Amino acid sequence: MRMSTWIRQHLAALRALLVLTVITGIVYPLAVFVVAQLPGLHDKADGSLITHDGKVVGSSLIGQAFTDGKGGPLVQYFQSRPSNSVPSDGSIPDGYDPTNSAFGNMGPESVVDTLDTDPKKAKLSLLSTVCSRSKAVGDLEHVDGSRPFCTPGGVGAVLSVMGPRDLKGNVNKPTKVISINEACPATPFLASYKGVKVECATIGEDYSAGRIVPVKGDTSTATAVPTDAVTASGSGLDPNISPDYAAIQVARVAHARGITPDQVRTLVTAHTQGRALGFMGEPRVNVLELNLALDKQYPFKG
Repeated sequence: MRMSTWIRQHLAALRALLVLTVITGIVYPLAVFVVAQLPGLHDKADGSLITHDGKVVGSSLIGQAFTDGKGGPLVQYFQSRPSNSVPSDGSIPDGYDPTNSAFGNMGPESVVDTLDTDPKKAKLSLLSTVCSRSKAVGDLEHVDGSRPFCTPGGVGAVLSVMGPRDLKGNVNKPTKVISINEACPATPFLASYKGVKVECATIGEDYSAGRIVPVKGDTSTATAVPTDAVTASGSGLDPNISPDYAAIQVARVAHARGITPDQVRTLVTAHTQGRALGFMGEPRVNVLELNLALDKQYPFKG
């Protein structure tokens, strides 16, 4: 008795399913595992883990914060790049939560802060985030942290200019001008604009009717605080910083550990990697590896 076409087709499909399951579900994963255990690949396959005194302290591929748990930098260590990767409950204020890799999702037009008496509801714009970070780094490293479009207080230098507009949308004769990122009773970064006194912002007021005007000021674009010191990477988990950011931290770390800046610079140079394949990306310094080398050669005695 001949099997029906329907039965033959389903038996063939079942055999194909079993064969492909063995190949893709057993043989291929096993082959990948075996190859990954070869010398030179084993450490990378296991996550590029870094051990110190016999304990795993991190991965060379994932950054971590060197702070006191409340966001305050530990002066004896090089500081990492800022991270947007934090849990939704805010339980790790220092960021670098690998289970919540995230980007800030803010673009160049993000210049107006959300002011609120409740810190949980207040939200900094991208501009003010950069400004505040730059000021904090400048204060920590004793360099000039000022940037264009930033106030001396570390927020975005942005005005809401009220008044009739011309055909191009410009307000040539303002009736009211507010520094919208500086909440009262702050003293505005600019005393007057086009002959009109600049006022501080009242929390809860809506200034969207005004023309938003970022003010560049006279600060040089050649800032001492590099870009990677004030912006997070796309993943929020970048383990590296630029040599420029490392350079402005040398004096602080040397002073904290009681050694010379040249001794610190030697370690920075030893942990600086060049461009991938000689032309891709930028030179970089792995912060975790550098800090571990510091602890090994020049232990902190503070």
